Amino acid sequence: MTPHVLTRSLDRSATIFLVVVAALGVLIPLSNLLMPAGSALQVPTYLVALFGKYACYAILALSIDLIWGYCGILSLGHGAFFALGGYAMGMYLMRQIGSRGVYGNPILPDFMVFLNYPSLPWYWYGFDMFWFAAVMVLVVPGLLAFCFGWLAFRSRVTGVYLSIITQAMTYALLLAFFRNDFGFGGNNGLTDFKDILGFNVQADGTRAALFALSCLALILTFLICRAVVTSKLGKVLIAIRDAESRTRFLGYRVESYKLFVFTLSACMAGVAGALYVPQVGIINPSEFAPGNSIEAVIWVAVGGRGTLVGAALGAVVVNYAKTFFTSGPLAPYWLFMLGALFILVTLLLPKGIVGTFNAWRESRKATEAANAESAALEDGVGEPKPAE
Repeated sequence: MTPHVLTRSLDRSATIFLVVVAALGVLIPLSNLLMPAGSALQVPTYLVALFGKYACYAILALSIDLIWGYCGILSLGHGAFFALGGYAMGMYLMRQIGSRGVYGNPILPDFMVFLNYPSLPWYWYGFDMFWFAAVMVLVVPGLLAFCFGWLAFRSRVTGVYLSIITQAMTYALLLAFFRNDFGFGGNNGLTDFKDILGFNVQADGTRAALFALSCLALILTFLICRAVVTSKLGKVLIAIRDAESRTRFLGYRVESYKLFVFTLSACMAGVAGALYVPQVGIINPSEFAPGNSIEAVIWVAVGGRGTLVGAALGAVVVNYAKTFFTSGPLAPYWLFMLGALFILVTLLLPKGIVGTFNAWRESRKATEAANAESAALEDGVGEPKPAE
């Protein structure tokens, strides 16, 4: 896709979204690094890491909206792709610890020494190189999505059945990664990271750079999604969403389109997970929990399915609410509040926040145009009548 294709796909709301994300990606790191501590204009380091986590969640929401909002594929297992990308980055970060670990082994991570691993498992080879880990961030989730999608879409599994299968997939991975002999740290996962590309992962400058990189990734992900949904491919995806059998009858290979967009979406989720891990400092099997995938779907529903901007906005709004309410006396009731929010949005705002706003704006424009036309006709400025 050329830059011309990317920019041509932007509308007013998309442009505003990109400008805001770019501005935050520059101003927040500068405020954190240049302003003196205690200043009202200084953004604390913990908030930089928190906002970076929100940006990663926004990327995940975009990946779900691409397949659900525009192709009708409701995946309740996208947390698996997010977690696999996170584990790929976590393996690189673990290899960077070297002899600085608790047991001082230059090759084996601490959990492997504790579990008496005789040598490094073969699937850990290459993760001491950043470029290899970066490739695996895309390849591992993408390959899993391709294999899963090829089997599911070829069998024409759709609707709620596909959603249940994706949920079963992520739950199976949850159980597998919980095992200590699986080679990924078991219940504790991967943590105690030291460096990334030679920079201290806990340093203020590194956290600021990771936040800026997350914003850049969010912008690129959004541009890719916009380019897809506004192209001829996007029109076919919408046709599949609205009338899959008719689209197949017209001669389109529906399975191929769904497989492509599902794999692309999984790669995006993997990138989100890879950026998430160094900012939170840990990755463990809880990221595979089916509840996480369901929660991500709620973000998209709240923000507005099929809007992209709404998906990213919903991820930020819901997670900010989660941060706010889980740090006080309402913490035990957060899941009930989240469920109530989903029900209320489904009943009162079925198009989500942004979708409802867009519908209201279009209705208002149509009303204003009708009123203007009516006023013109009353003033005699309307179309001349043909001669009899």
